[in-house]
Amino acid sequence: MSSGPLREKLLDAVDSFGGCSILVIGDIMLDQFVWGEVRRISPEAPVPVVEVEKESLLLGGSANVANNLRSLDARPILAGTVGTDAYGAHVLNLCNKNSIDTSGVVQDEKRPTTLKTRIIARGQQVVRVDREDGTPLEKGTVERLLAQLDKDLLRSQAVIVSDYNKGVVSSKLLEKVIKRSKVSNTQVLIDPKPVNALCYKGADVITPNKKEAEELSSLCASKEEEIEKVAQAISKNLQIRTVLITRGPEGMALWQKEKGMFTIPTMAREVFDVTGAGDTVISLMALGLVVGLTPCEAAFLANVAAGIVVGKIGTATVSRHELKEAIRRVPEDSIRFNGHGF
Repeated sequence: MSSGPLREKLLDAVDSFGGCSILVIGDIMLDQFVWGEVRRISPEAPVPVVEVEKESLLLGGSANVANNLRSLDARPILAGTVGTDAYGAHVLNLCNKNSIDTSGVVQDEKRPTTLKTRIIARGQQVVRVDREDGTPLEKGTVERLLAQLDKDLLRSQAVIVSDYNKGVVSSKLLEKVIKRSKVSNTQVLIDPKPVNALCYKGADVITPNKKEAEELSSLCASKEEEIEKVAQAISKNLQIRTVLITRGPEGMALWQKEKGMFTIPTMAREVFDVTGAGDTVISLMALGLVVGLTPCEAAFLANVAAGIVVGKIGTATVSRHELKEAIRRVPEDSIRFNGHGF
């Protein structure tokens, strides 16, 4: 496929995102950013003193996946849990403000809302503080989630499972989701945590980073020639046909059963913050597949989007306008493929 038709196909795909309905299941979080300046070292311990200038609260975890989808004019349906605390209320308020459907969100009075606090000075993260309960959900909470998922799955064109290992993802929940999705021919995409690997069996797409891929496969991926073996092992072990491994500055590697390996170089020009980049990747992968792109084309689009968000500080998203402008800027030699995988 020549670069001209492919570039136009990607631009047309982005124009088609509006209204796509995607169910996002996983660990909902609130990301707190404390911005400040460091001018001295504490006399109490050899640590910097951050003089706070401003604070911001943003959707994190699976809620950031939903926010990524919404920023691209899709219609995400968010499913998971929050506490009955002030942070949980803030998550719901942010979702409402951003027009994110929270019909699948269950409030659990026995669990706190996950809060990740990042203290940033001069553009650098000084420390992160996590407040969370990562134990499995209680039976009653799981049943409430499953009851709502029956309704949400019927109106979804794809399902994203955003697993941060905070208790939402379980074998019982995913067994039902994957089984129902196969009946309706709806693709299930997984952003994994290796500890829950067995829950993902039978999904359609999995998007681990390099470290997660090594853990999922029990193999090393330090050399280029080892990446394909790692992807093959993940596919075989979890019965997943498409494996997209994100590799940071080395770009991405997409492996498809019966089509083999396809590598994509990074599109990032400057990297300031990788917070939430994986959320952007899986959001674009899902949207690309829903609007009819091949896995290779969807992965290429996800790579372009990731290159945008890592150039921003904080939990960031990308708009359709930004994405289209970035596609237009992709060099000819980067968008010209040999046809493998298309």
